[in-house]
Amino acid sequence: MSVSSASLFLQPYFRQCPSLSPSGLSFFCPLSSFHISVASGPTTATNKPAAAVTCCVSSSQQFESHVSVVNGNIDNRISERDEIRLGLPSKGRMAADTLDLLKLSNLEVWFQRPKDIVRKLLSGDLDLGIVGLDTVSEFGQVRAEGNEDLIIVHDALDYGDCRLSLAIPKYGIFENINSLRELAQMPQWTAEKPLRVATGFTYLGPKFMKDNGLKHAVFSTADGALEAAPAMGIADAILDLVSSGTTLRENNLKEIEGGVVLESQAVLVASRKSLIRRKGVLDATHEILERLEAHLRASGQFTVTANMRGNSAEEVAERILSQTSFSGLQGPTVSPVFCKRDGKVTADYYAIVICVPKKALYKSVQQLRAIGGSGVLISPLTYIFDEETPRWRELLSNLGL
Repeated sequence: MSVSSASLFLQPYFRQCPSLSPSGLSFFCPLSSFHISVASGPTTATNKPAAAVTCCVSSSQQFESHVSVVNGNIDNRISERDEIRLGLPSKGRMAADTLDLLKLSNLEVWFQRPKDIVRKLLSGDLDLGIVGLDTVSEFGQVRAEGNEDLIIVHDALDYGDCRLSLAIPKYGIFENINSLRELAQMPQWTAEKPLRVATGFTYLGPKFMKDNGLKHAVFSTADGALEAAPAMGIADAILDLVSSGTTLRENNLKEIEGGVVLESQAVLVASRKSLIRRKGVLDATHEILERLEAHLRASGQFTVTANMRGNSAEEVAERILSQTSFSGLQGPTVSPVFCKRDGKVTADYYAIVICVPKKALYKSVQQLRAIGGSGVLISPLTYIFDEETPRWRELLSNLGL
């Protein structure tokens, strides 16, 4: 999702910045940054939440990180500010899928390029961020040199799935090459004529090749679509992110055995210094982590409610548990449905509530009907809060708290 499309999504909630023209929002260019402050208020008379999203746009010069370099190392002194900043990708599917996080807390949300999120976490300009693991591994590589300021709080947000993979042509000298080992053993690669690899991953790429014994390889830095590079003769192979592999096949390229550098998906990353030193960041992280876990747990789950005639709650429960798909989280909830009959309050029916996965939804409805269920209501689940997530305890342990 682009910056402009994100603005359209949030347009009903925009409050113009005083510095901007009253005629509307303007977006400068892909290198521009903009941020959104979310503040929720009481419900209005129209039953709409009085939430306001303040959006400010500025050129990249105004948002330069206040970070100094001393003897080649980043000076990670924490910047002076009160707000908590969360960085989200400014485009792509990950941006669309993470826009819902705007509803979580009173956070200041900054839409940035993924690599800039990592850099600004390191510099202290952001406190939290959601990016792909590939981006953290590529641009947060200073961790390998003893800097542990980046902490992966949640390593499996279950979207943005892809893999960083080496791909070679299906034709020519590569026609019968199907593994990284075979590629490394090709006699064509020498110090004078190394394997040429086009990639945007200039840290992970060389490290992967060195670790796997391919000594003669050179890397050309490139962004965007790399698939045409071998056909154009400017590279022998590419190292890029792959999801379905369709684009590779369309360009007559193939992945090879052992050529996957990294399996990636969206992760929640935090600045260690912010978690320890900045007021409110640890609590905000706890809330986001709990909600993410609860949302992931509820993904694809539905609440099914139905009425069932019976002599007792135990009898109804026995009928329900005779069906294997009705086990629910811990078991079905059965409660009496009271009605007045002949001047007396009776409970001829019982309401049952179960949780079932989407793939078993229709089968569950059929089984409920078969054992006497009626008035079946179905609603999707947004959150399932269980016991406190182990990831929170791991984070506290990592911080020495």
